[in-house]
Amino acid sequence: MNDFELGQRHETVDAPNEPAGPWADTVVIVRVYNEAPVVGSVISELVNAGLSVIAVDDASTDTSADEIDKAGAFRITHPINLGAGGALQTGFEAALRFTDAQYIGCFDADGQHQLADLLGMIRLIRQGYDVVMGSRFLDEKTEMSPVRKAILKLAAKVMNRGEGAKLTDAHNGLRLVSRSVVARVRLSHAGMAYASELEHQLTRPEYRVVEHPVHILYTDYSRSKGQPLLNSVNILADTIVHRLTHGKRR
Repeated sequence: MNDFELGQRHETVDAPNEPAGPWADTVVIVRVYNEAPVVGSVISELVNAGLSVIAVDDASTDTSADEIDKAGAFRITHPINLGAGGALQTGFEAALRFTDAQYIGCFDADGQHQLADLLGMIRLIRQGYDVVMGSRFLDEKTEMSPVRKAILKLAAKVMNRGEGAKLTDAHNGLRLVSRSVVARVRLSHAGMAYASELEHQLTRPEYRVVEHPVHILYTDYSRSKGQPLLNSVNILADTIVHRLTHGKRR
């Protein structure tokens, strides 16, 4: 067993298994908070495809931990809930410390992301990119209301003012990042405000950034976890606040 200390976080963990095969250069981080009904199938699909998975259980109060273990992921459990940003920072640090993966992916636990999209992003980043960002707006596969689409596109325009890579989608959670870039990421926002902060760090002018079309599947379960339209409004508000507080993005 290894003592894993990350700032104020302390966990005892086993080293993850790194599978051989076509995806051995990639590790996938799955943030988990009370996702017991679906997280097992999400992780199982990734593991069965030959991907190494680090699941960060952010102090779930349901049986998410048991489902993670049964699915075969490497689990880190927070003793207290640190929010999306805190869980992702833990995942990044664990990937750097416990694996030799060259690419680190971010994959949601609620079933919205598609394995085929992630595999396509891995193939793309191997062409020499530093960051591959998922986009719902490069094709017409993702179904959403016109209002939600308009809000997200406006958020992307606000985010794109200034230098650095320009994105068509704001706060898309399906991302793939090279190891060298992840090593420079420092997330100070524990909650959902981390997303603007992360995109600010991943789209620096010196990075080779590209988008990949992804199909986000909004299921009854994922909709039950929150209010999609309100989330879109929050994304826009968060993006505007981040722009105002940081001025130019670089």
